[in-house]
Amino acid sequence: MEELLAAHFPSKSLRRGDIIDGRIMSKGQEGLLVNIGYKSEGIVPPREMRSVAPEDAEKYKVGDEIIAYVINTEGAEGSAVLSIDRARGEQGWRILEKAMEANETVKGRIVGSNRGGAVVEAEGVQGFVPLSQLVGPARDLYVPGGEAPKEGFVGMQVEFKIIELNRRRNRAIFSERAAMQAWKQVQKMRLVQELQEGEIRRGRVAGISNFGAFVDLGGADGLIHISELSWQPVKSPEEILKPGQEIDVYVLKVDRENLKIALSLRRLQPEPWDEVQKKYVVGQLVKGTITKLANFGAFARLEGGIEGLVHISELSHTVIKHPREVVQEGQEMELKIIRIEPERRRLGLSLKQLLPGGEEASAEAPAEASPIDDQGFQEIFEKSR
Repeated sequence: MEELLAAHFPSKSLRRGDIIDGRIMSKGQEGLLVNIGYKSEGIVPPREMRSVAPEDAEKYKVGDEIIAYVINTEGAEGSAVLSIDRARGEQGWRILEKAMEANETVKGRIVGSNRGGAVVEAEGVQGFVPLSQLVGPARDLYVPGGEAPKEGFVGMQVEFKIIELNRRRNRAIFSERAAMQAWKQVQKMRLVQELQEGEIRRGRVAGISNFGAFVDLGGADGLIHISELSWQPVKSPEEILKPGQEIDVYVLKVDRENLKIALSLRRLQPEPWDEVQKKYVVGQLVKGTITKLANFGAFARLEGGIEGLVHISELSHTVIKHPREVVQEGQEMELKIIRIEPERRRLGLSLKQLLPGGEEASAEAPAEASPIDDQGFQEIFEKSR
C-alpha cells in the first residue's frame, strides 16, 4: 500500500509559498478544483485569479495544466488554497531577476500613472517608471501634475530595462530610456558594420548642438559637423537644419572601432570651386567680405562661398605692417582678381589695383611689399588652413 501511495503522491510535503503544477479537475462559481499531485486537491478561488482576463478564464477547461502558488496547505474544506495571481507574480519576479542579471530588456504594459511617472506591469509584477525614464510616445501622452494621461497611455506596450529590483519591499523600477539606449547601441553596431563611406542615406535630424547636428539613420545617430553643413560658413547649425527634419546625408567616415559615424550635407551640394573657372577670370572686379586678418594679408569671401587672399602687398600702395591698417573683418569692398588656381583652390585678390594710381603704382611698389611668388603663395595658403 505504501509503495502504491508513493507512486501517486510525492514524498515531499506541501508548503506555503511553493509554486506547483496542477491539472484542472473541475470549474465552477467557487473557482477551480485542481489536482496538484498530493493527497488532497487544491482550489483556486475566484479572488486569486483576478489577473486572468475574463475571456481567458472562460477558456479554462478540465484537463488544462496551470501553475499555482500555495497560500494555505489546508483550507476550510481540507483542500489546499491556491493562487494563480501570486504564482504569476512569483514567476514574474524570477523572470525579472534573471533579466536583470543578464542585463536584458523586458516587455510590459502601462496600467496607470501618478505624479512621478507611469505604473507598469511586467511579467505579472507591478513596477514604476519615473518620468525622466519615459521616452517616445509614452512621454508625449503623459500629463504632468497627477492629472489623467491622454488617451492611449494606459494599455501601451513598452520595453524596459530594470533599474532596481527589491522583492522583499515589492519594489521594481524600470527605465524605458535605458532600453532605448541599449537598442540604439545594438542598432549602431549593426549600422556601423553595414555603412559604407561615400554612400547616401536618408535620416532624421535628432538633435542640434553648437558644433553640429545629429542625424538618426534608423536607430543610430551620426554627426554632421558644422563645417560639413554647407560650403558657405555657418554660424549656427539651426540656420540650416531643424529637429525632426528628414534629409539625405553623405556618409563621410565610419569608425567601426569607436562606433562613430561622420556625415556631411555639403558633399551633396555643388562644390563652389568646380564653377570658379566658368564664373571668374583674371582682371574681373568682384564684391568681397573680409573674413580674417593675418600678418601676411586678409582673406575675403566672394559670392558662393569662395575665399581668396589679398596679400599684404596688394592692400596698399604704401608699406604697411599689418592688414588692419587698411581693412577690418566684416568689411565689404570691391576687389580685383589677379590669380586663379582652381586645382589648388586658391584665388589671389588685390585692393590696391583699384585705388588711385592703380596698376602703375603696383609696378613701382617697393621690394618688401612686392607680390609673392608661386612658392610663397602656396606656403601662405597652407598656413591659413
